[in-house]
Amino acid sequence: MARRDASELAHRLAREAEAVCRKYLSNGRRVGRYWIVGDVHNTPGRSMYVRLFGPESGKGAAGRWTDGATGERGDLLDVIRESLGLIDFRDVADEARRFLSLPRPEPDPQCKTYTIPAPTGSPEAARRLVAASHTIHGTLVETYLRHRSIDDLHDVGALRYHPRCYHRPDDGPTQIWPAMIASVTDLGGLITGAHRTWLDPSGLGKAPLETSRKAMGSLLGNAVRFGPHGDVMAAGEGIETMLSLRMALPGLSLMAALSAAHLSAILFPDTLRRLYIARDIDAAGDGAMTTLTARAAAAGIETIPLSPRLGDFNEDLVAFGLNDLRALVRPQVTPGDAERFLLAGPSGRL
Repeated sequence: MARRDASELAHRLAREAEAVCRKYLSNGRRVGRYWIVGDVHNTPGRSMYVRLFGPESGKGAAGRWTDGATGERGDLLDVIRESLGLIDFRDVADEARRFLSLPRPEPDPQCKTYTIPAPTGSPEAARRLVAASHTIHGTLVETYLRHRSIDDLHDVGALRYHPRCYHRPDDGPTQIWPAMIASVTDLGGLITGAHRTWLDPSGLGKAPLETSRKAMGSLLGNAVRFGPHGDVMAAGEGIETMLSLRMALPGLSLMAALSAAHLSAILFPDTLRRLYIARDIDAAGDGAMTTLTARAAAAGIETIPLSPRLGDFNEDLVAFGLNDLRALVRPQVTPGDAERFLLAGPSGRL
């Protein structure tokens, strides 16, 4: 929920402060301009007091409460959450709307729905580009990935190298740069699209272009895949993000959806029973995780989020190193999966 929506709910509840207290703090009682109760969990007593009257905001505002015993403070949304033992703020907001007889809001387009841009180029053009590319062994792609602290390059047949890949900007002449080419495939292994990351000729970063990454072909539901389908897999947005996660869990098969929009729509292999979702820490990443979790639950698939310390797992790997990344990831996966995928390691080299 947007912050302004939460603030509006709190203001509406404050206008009905006494009614809120009678429902959710029923073990208390009104004393003058206050509602007195033991604590925010609706325990009998006199430690906590809620202001029933006052301005809509600022010092002494209606609906604000203080617990004299603990020093805790809050508003009536906190009262609903704590008195009912709710965890997810969405549930708190839904309960507040039920109390206020308000309709559910339309989904926030910035957080809950996604516009999936149509990539340029056909699947046939994508297949031709992949066919014209080479193995990454000994190329700038290896240099680039190692510069990003990714040196476990087993099962990366989805990645190719093109030494002279066209880049067509929105305005200006067509340019030629070396590029990392990633094959996007469907569940049957058919190439449906390609993703291009243009590289600086040094291999130490991306090309100095306004847009250094572009996709082509059919991406919706499909992914860049590392490793075979299995009962346990991980999905996330970026190629470097997912390869960084595999540095910590080298036996885990991965799906890189290439964007938050496409991550939310990724299709599940029939074999899949548990899906780890590698989060990107931003609003789009949170929204994609919510949508993907709901879709997986409807398909009977367990989901477990994996959270980096910084923006994504490649940022963590570069900033803190592999040992720290393993220490961060291992407690977030089940003990059985940690043992299974940490010890599995590569079965061969590309």
